[in-house]
Amino acid sequence: MNENFLNDLVEVYEYLDLQKNNTNKLITYLENEEYEKLAIIDKFAKTLDLELDSNLRLALVTRLVNLRDDSLVQVLKKLGKNEEEVINLQEKAYCFVRDFWHEKHKSTVEYIKNNNLLTPFYQAIFEGVYKVGLKMSSWQSSWTAHIINGVNKELLNMFDGDETKVFEYLKKHKLFDLGHNNIEADRSYSALVKQKDEYKSKAYIESFKEQTTAVVDALEEFEEALIELEDEIYNQKWDYILYIQALIKAFCENKTHLLVERWADVDRAWMKIKSPVQIGHPLEYYEDHFRKAVALEWDIRLTNPHFAQNDHRVNKIKSAFAKIFDNVEQSDEYKAIYNFSLKSLDKVQLYVGRPALFFGAEFNGLFSAQVVPNDEIVSREEGKKIFAFSDEILQISRAKPFLKLSQEIFGQELLTKDREFLFNETDKWHQVYDISTIGHEYGHILWCDDETETLMNETGNFKNIEEFKATTGGLISFFLDSEDDEKELEEQVLIDLIKRAVGLIGWMEVDEVQPYYCEGLIHLNALFTVDILDFENEKLIIDLNESKIEALKKWYVENYTALAKHYLDKKDASLFLERFAKKESKYFMPTDSKIKAFVEFYFNRYKEIGQELDKEDKKSNYIK
Repeated sequence: MNENFLNDLVEVYEYLDLQKNNTNKLITYLENEEYEKLAIIDKFAKTLDLELDSNLRLALVTRLVNLRDDSLVQVLKKLGKNEEEVINLQEKAYCFVRDFWHEKHKSTVEYIKNNNLLTPFYQAIFEGVYKVGLKMSSWQSSWTAHIINGVNKELLNMFDGDETKVFEYLKKHKLFDLGHNNIEADRSYSALVKQKDEYKSKAYIESFKEQTTAVVDALEEFEEALIELEDEIYNQKWDYILYIQALIKAFCENKTHLLVERWADVDRAWMKIKSPVQIGHPLEYYEDHFRKAVALEWDIRLTNPHFAQNDHRVNKIKSAFAKIFDNVEQSDEYKAIYNFSLKSLDKVQLYVGRPALFFGAEFNGLFSAQVVPNDEIVSREEGKKIFAFSDEILQISRAKPFLKLSQEIFGQELLTKDREFLFNETDKWHQVYDISTIGHEYGHILWCDDETETLMNETGNFKNIEEFKATTGGLISFFLDSEDDEKELEEQVLIDLIKRAVGLIGWMEVDEVQPYYCEGLIHLNALFTVDILDFENEKLIIDLNESKIEALKKWYVENYTALAKHYLDKKDASLFLERFAKKESKYFMPTDSKIKAFVEFYFNRYKEIGQELDKEDKKSNYIK
C-alpha cells in the first residue's frame, strides 16, 4: 500500500511539474515572438481595457505566470495612470489571474480523482482544500480593498505620510491585537473598522462577516468529508480533523484579545501533521505594514517523494551560530535567547517540494521558501516547519526571459557564467539554493525569543532588518564553514548575492516587499564597502578578486555579530537599519552617496527598460 502511495505521489509531483512547464511556455512564445499563441494575453489586455505593446505583453505574462505585479505597476505608471486607476487595474488583473489558476487547480484535483491516485482520504484533502480555497480567493479582494488600500491609506493621510505617528496613534488607542499573556502581539487577525470618528478593531468574522462565514462553511464540509474516510498510510486522520476544527474555531472567534491564542491553537494542531501533503493556512503578514494583519494564504505544499530528510544545512548553521555567539559577551539573558534559538533549530521539520494548489494572497506571489509558524510560543513547544520549493524555483529561473536591463547592468561576462551554471549544473544549483534560501529560512530562527519582534518593532521596522538577518545567517554558515565540501561554490554564491542585492532595488515602490528591498540596500553596502561593486560614469563595475572576497567575509562577520548583539539587546530595529538606509519621503534610500546614486540610476533604468527583452543572448546558447 505504502509503495503504491509513493508511486502515486511521484505521478502527482510529475503532473505538477508538467503543468508548470506548460504555463512557462507562454514565456517561450513571448521570446520567440509567436504572438498568435498568446491569445490568453490578448484576452488579459482586453479585460484590463489596455492596448497591447511589447512592454505590457511582458508585464502581463509575468503577472500570469510568475504571479508578480511590480512590472505591471511600472507599465501602468508609464501609461500615465493615476494611483486610483493603478489600484483598480491591479484588482482586475488579480481576478483574471485568480480565475486562470483556479481552472488549473480544478484540473489537478480532477486528475488525481479520475486516475484514482493517492487514497480516497488524500483525494478528499485535495478536494477540500480546493473548495475552501475558492472562498479564500473571493475574500482576498475585499481584504485588500479594506485593509491595504482603505484603512492603511487613510491612516497615512491622517498623519501626512508620517508612519511613526501612525504607530503612535495605533498604540495610544490600543488598536493592536493582544497576544500571549496579554502583551501586544506582533501580528493581528482582525481589521480596523471606522465607527463615527474613531477606529475599532474587529475580528475577521465581524469585519468580513459574509466572506469569513463562507470560508467556515467550506471548512465544515471539508471536516465532514474526512470523518467518513480513513488515512491508512500515515494514520493522521484525526490530526487533519483537529487542525480543521481549530481553523473553524479561530475564524469564528469574535473577541479580538483571544484571536492570537486561537490561531496559536491552529499552529499547534498543524505542527502535528507530518505527511507529505501539507496544508498551508494564514501565516505571513508582510502586506500590512501597520498592524501586520495576517494575509489570506491557503494552499497544499507537496513534498518531493525523492527528498530524504537531512541535517546538512542546520549543522553548518549551528556551528556558525556558536562561533558568532562566542564573540559576544556572555550573560544569562543572552544565553537564554541563544538556547531558545538552538532548541527551535533542533525541532525544525524540513519539507522540500512544490506548491500543488494555492489561493487567496498567493496569487500575488508565491514564496520560494518559508519558515513557520511565526508564533514563538508555539515554536518553543512544537518547533517549526521549513518549506523549500527548490524544484519550482529552478523551473521558474530557467523559464524567465533574458532582460535588456540585466545585460546593461551586469554585463555579458557575469551573465554567461551565471547562465552556464543555471542551465547545466543542476546538482550544484540545488546546493547554492541550500546555502542561500534554505539557509535564509534557518537564519530567521536565530537570536530570537518569544518577545523579540514585539520589542524591536516599536517603529515598524523589524521586518526591514529581519530579512537581511535571515539571508546573512545562511551566508555566515557558508563563510565560517570549517569544512571545505562547499568551497567550489563560492563564486556562484557571490554572483547570486550580487544579483539579489541589485535586483531587489526594483521593488522600491512595492510596499509589501519593502523588507526585501531594505535587505538589498544593506547587502549593497557590504559589496560597495569592499569594492566588489563600484559605480562610475553610469556603469556598475564588478570585481570578484580573492582579496576583496576575503574583505567581504570579514564585513559580514563583523556586521552580523553587531546585528546579533542588537537582537540580543532587543533594541528598536530602526537603529540598525539607519546605519545603512534612511527614509526619504516615501522610500528608504542608502545613506552612502555612491550607493544612493547607483540605486537611483538602476531604478530609473528599471522603469525605462525593465520590461524589454534582451535580443542579444538566447537560452539555446546554454541548453546542452
